[in-house]
Amino acid sequence: MIYDNDPWLKPYKGAIDARKKRILAARKAIAANGGSLYAAVNNHLFYTLHCEDGFRVFREWAPTASRIYLIGEFNGWKKDERYALQPTGGGNWELRVPAAEVPHGTLYKWFVEWPGGGGERIPAYATRCVQDPVTKVFSAQVWEPDKPYQWRSSGSIKIDNPLIYETHIGMSGEKEEVASFESFRKEVLSRIIDLGYNTIQIMALQEHPYYGSFGYQVSNFFALSSRYGTPEEFKALVDDAHRAGIAVIMDIVHSHAVKNEAEGLSRLDGSLTTYFHAGDRGNHPAWDSRCFDYGKSQTQFFLLSNCKYWMEEYHLDGFRFDGVTSMLYLDHGLGRDFGDYEQYFNGGVDEDAVTYLALANILIKEVNPDSITIAEDMSGMAGLAAPIADGGVGFDYRMSMGVPDMWIKIIKETDDHDWKMGSLWYELTNKRADERTVSYAECHDQALVGDKTIIFRLIDKEMYYSMDKATQNQIVDRGLALHKMIRLVTLATAGNGYLNFMGNEFGHPEWIDFPREGNGWSYAHARRLWSISDRDDLHYKALREFDKDMIHLFSEQKLLSKGHYCWCADDASQVLAFTRGDYLFVFNFNPERSFPDYAFPVPEGSWQVVLDSDSARYDGFGRNDSSIVHSTLTNRKGEQLLQLYLPSRTVQVLKKLS
Repeated sequence: MIYDNDPWLKPYKGAIDARKKRILAARKAIAANGGSLYAAVNNHLFYTLHCEDGFRVFREWAPTASRIYLIGEFNGWKKDERYALQPTGGGNWELRVPAAEVPHGTLYKWFVEWPGGGGERIPAYATRCVQDPVTKVFSAQVWEPDKPYQWRSSGSIKIDNPLIYETHIGMSGEKEEVASFESFRKEVLSRIIDLGYNTIQIMALQEHPYYGSFGYQVSNFFALSSRYGTPEEFKALVDDAHRAGIAVIMDIVHSHAVKNEAEGLSRLDGSLTTYFHAGDRGNHPAWDSRCFDYGKSQTQFFLLSNCKYWMEEYHLDGFRFDGVTSMLYLDHGLGRDFGDYEQYFNGGVDEDAVTYLALANILIKEVNPDSITIAEDMSGMAGLAAPIADGGVGFDYRMSMGVPDMWIKIIKETDDHDWKMGSLWYELTNKRADERTVSYAECHDQALVGDKTIIFRLIDKEMYYSMDKATQNQIVDRGLALHKMIRLVTLATAGNGYLNFMGNEFGHPEWIDFPREGNGWSYAHARRLWSISDRDDLHYKALREFDKDMIHLFSEQKLLSKGHYCWCADDASQVLAFTRGDYLFVFNFNPERSFPDYAFPVPEGSWQVVLDSDSARYDGFGRNDSSIVHSTLTNRKGEQLLQLYLPSRTVQVLKKLS
């Protein structure tokens, strides 16, 4: 149990045991006494639309509804008794229509009536929704092409240490438009393969009415966003990634739902509580969205079926669960600093949400034992990424969310001369020993308008004038050097995984600003300028090549599976040196001083540089000779010391030869 190895958890033994008991009881209740969640959770195979014996079978769970009509292109969008769903008990409704009447591509909706009102609604389990380009109105769409997609890759992709490339399909192209699955597959996937990342994390896949929400205001949980193309085109993208040995996970939003009633779940059958909490608890105060009631069985089945559907329909390899902190706490964690363990086990925790997340993790592993689940949690709840058997919630990884905040604080508030190596090492490696983490220097959050990426914080307006190699600029030199060092030290100290948002590897010069009224509905900042990283006359290519080489090093040598040990954290010189496996990482963060013969203890043997941020390949100053083999010397105390030339603001990675 997690409290056996953490004395700070001992006082909460009763709460942890009770949490585990609730989880196992919920699993037993759903899985029918020893069965599997996988066999029990199949709502997506029952509701909305299925083809059976030449009929389209439409179903919905709408316990408050008094009448439901199928409306669409086939009947002029009018209520017609011939297309009225019939109640079948338990709040369920059903209608069978000859398939020829509603062929592939047909647009449809419900018209739901309830005591005192009624309105058009999109089915809760709709698997495809499209938006009218003129009216902007969403409708469900019959999607059953004559030739189902034929998968070419076989089996799942097992990734022991994810090197994650975080992406957004729509903004992945260079043109000022919404990019497609096909353009991503043909133009971006090859770049990810070349960079060496082994996992792609895709945002905004679930349908959402407002493009500018970055996909976090979901309306249709089972529908792949049609903005980017068809289900078959997305399957081809996943297929090609798998054939290249790359896992594909999605950003899944189960933390809340959009308030929109015409498109979403809210007031689906006239009731505000069909899937959500009643009153104030049913409304998110910060996100202006609806909050799920995770204690309701229909909500549990809806969300669990959602996990299973995405994995089985699109062969996804797992999920990053968004907004987990908001789910875990009754106050959504707003305004809290989470400075003590008490907050993880007191009455402020939504234990129904904890139970749901644990059930989701159990189910996901039953669907695919090699799958990946990652929790985006800023509270640091102990046990979130620990096994359920040990009193945890079962996530494989948690995001190390304090790391990017640390870098922002250092860059903004600390003079380069005052960066402390001991503190840096502590903050980068301060992770729970019993939980796996994904570290990152920055993600999409830091790239959004209103914030700044690391490269922008370092270089600012000089990005626009001095990123060509012909221009000499000390601000740019500093920015390039620290950008490489910050990303490598974050990766090299990562617990078990690493994440990068697309374009940040080469210091993408533009922020992310989706089309909105305030910018004239422009797509100018909702795209990626890949071509600048291909140009030999700009520094962006050097940053890309450095990222590529460091990712390949960690991937090919499986360094994230190795432990690390700090040999030197010298605050006075600003030198940090540590080993990971047979590799030695030596950082000199000093902004001015280079050390000609810096000596520090290391394991005995011979070492040779395999990666040097100061190399001309990465637009450095080329102050070191990487062909030299460095051997340890024995000092008077019998210690093994290595002497190296450490140019200022550089990092060298050396491999142990003997």
